[in-house]
Amino acid sequence: MREPPRTDEGWYVLHDFRRIDWAAWRDAPERERERAVEEGVAYLRAHENVEDADDGASAVFAMLGHKADLLIVHLRPTLDALSTAERRFDRTALGAVTEQSTSYVSVTEVSGYVSDAYFADEEEEVDTGLKRYIEGKLEPEIPEGQYLSFYPMSRKRGEQDNWYDLPFERRREMMEEHGEHGREFGGRVKQIVASSVGLDDWEWGVTLFSEDPTDLKDIVYEMRYDEASARYSEFGPFYVGRRFPPADLPAFLDGETVPTGDADAGSEADAHHGSDAHHGGEDEAGGHHGSDAHHDESGGGTDESDDDIRGELADLDVYAGKPHGEDVYATVLYSEADADDLFEEVDGLRSNFDHYDTHVKTAVYDALERDRRAVVSIWDTASAADTAAGFLSDLPDIVSRAGEESGFGTMGMFYTVEPEHREDFVEKFETVGGLLADMEGHGETDLMVNLEDENDMFIASQWRSKDDAMGFFRSDEFADTVSWGRDVLADRPRHVFLA
Repeated sequence: MREPPRTDEGWYVLHDFRRIDWAAWRDAPERERERAVEEGVAYLRAHENVEDADDGASAVFAMLGHKADLLIVHLRPTLDALSTAERRFDRTALGAVTEQSTSYVSVTEVSGYVSDAYFADEEEEVDTGLKRYIEGKLEPEIPEGQYLSFYPMSRKRGEQDNWYDLPFERRREMMEEHGEHGREFGGRVKQIVASSVGLDDWEWGVTLFSEDPTDLKDIVYEMRYDEASARYSEFGPFYVGRRFPPADLPAFLDGETVPTGDADAGSEADAHHGSDAHHGGEDEAGGHHGSDAHHDESGGGTDESDDDIRGELADLDVYAGKPHGEDVYATVLYSEADADDLFEEVDGLRSNFDHYDTHVKTAVYDALERDRRAVVSIWDTASAADTAAGFLSDLPDIVSRAGEESGFGTMGMFYTVEPEHREDFVEKFETVGGLLADMEGHGETDLMVNLEDENDMFIASQWRSKDDAMGFFRSDEFADTVSWGRDVLADRPRHVFLA
């Protein structure tokens, strides 16, 4: 009986591998080399900024070994946009001293192994975490500055072992096992898996990303012991390299180490960071998470209006955290799952997060007065917080993300209460909560308590508008609360705004 899984497609992907004619490069006049660098940097910048299309992502990688020197990866909504990007590079002076050693064409895909409800258009049965996972799978981003491993793969169609002869449920069972093992690398390995059936020589192209190249080896090695790989998979050649910003192209051509780590290099990707690791479909590496993430101290992106608010609060003697880039970054997601079940899931992810020096803290908080939990993950870098958000968005019963509700959100984090004042703090919150309930423009406010430390809390509020929120922060009652809090808190909280 024919049982092909249903599929949904997203962006088309081109892996454009290039060899540089180093002899021609050395012999070229200085003026020609300068022109090649100038046009090459301009091309890479324009495509990383997706100036050539309505949406997508691009990145350049320094490759190791004889197979290629450069890899340019493009993701675009249409196949025609990939064709244009490829030909435009060939027209540059840099393209003239390269040859395409190989290439790979594919399209991002989600399949019926992931969710029956999604393909049955049963919207109410597809939870928020799964929706974000699927969105991130179909329209992924490319992590900044990380190592890459790319390889094509196919499923066997031999006389004895034929993947396509197996019943759907048997295939799904093996893919679920595969995904479970992939999630053990959560926080360490991200991936983009795209289908190339009918588009290229193999059936899927797998691109893995990690800050530690040994993780790229380990995930492929360990998951080859899964039945889906050990018995039913065939692999093509592997390619390894590392992403660098377009500004580092001169350093690459001069034989220097890239990325150089210059202060301005990190901005070249124009916020293309925090990708996804997935499972389901025919994913070989099998990690699983969505793509949604926000940065700044509690999940909101920083912009000029945020800076204005910080300045205004400073005049009111309210600490709004340090400017963007000088403080921690976090993401906050709300769940209606059972607290113990949610904590068990988060604890598993946290053990992987702890492998990274950039991880500050991940914890589960319980709302004091309603049936809702919050998962807070705090990091030293925005890209790390983005990546963590993708994994966390696949937690059970995720219902929203801090700042995604309509209106204007505020969040007070790092309320670390002196133990002897905890009851006083809760009573004070109840008093302030009564005040808020009577304020025009106030929606709701939650006091969230850390499941592992009852003295660690944060306060999340939703307002109709920024002016309504600022009305509260300008009030005498809030000023009195801030003054009182200095005597009962171990440190100053940070107030963050999620427009």
